[in-house]
Amino acid sequence: MASRKPSPDVNTPHDLPTASPEMRREALYLTLAQVPPGKVVSYGQLGEMAGLGRAARWVGRTLSQLPHGTRLPWHRVIAAGGRLSLPAGSPSGDEQRARLRAEGVFIHNERVDMRRHGWLPMPPKG
Repeated sequence: MASRKPSPDVNTPHDLPTASPEMRREALYLTLAQVPPGKVVSYGQLGEMAGLGRAARWVGRTLSQLPHGTRLPWHRVIAAGGRLSLPAGSPSGDEQRARLRAEGVFIHNERVDMRRHGWLPMPPKG
């Protein structure tokens, strides 16, 4: 997905923590959509990249409310330190593990190596 600049009513990323819930969700979804296959981010990293601060709990809660069949790559978001937070044996946990493995992400002891699979987007040139 191509990078998109925030709409004019969002002044700067640091304004997002106090923005409307809809604007916060949009920023989160736009950032999540950019995480490439085979890469993962933590809940806190995703919030920070979206300009929301390290809002890990809010990110997790928001992602848990995604509609069934969403095309957003929710499975690429994991807990800090590479830990898989969705329980193994649960439908969502099993789906997350299967999707990650299908993308070439190696899972060992319920963890993903963040040095190998962590996503750090390139800063904008300019």
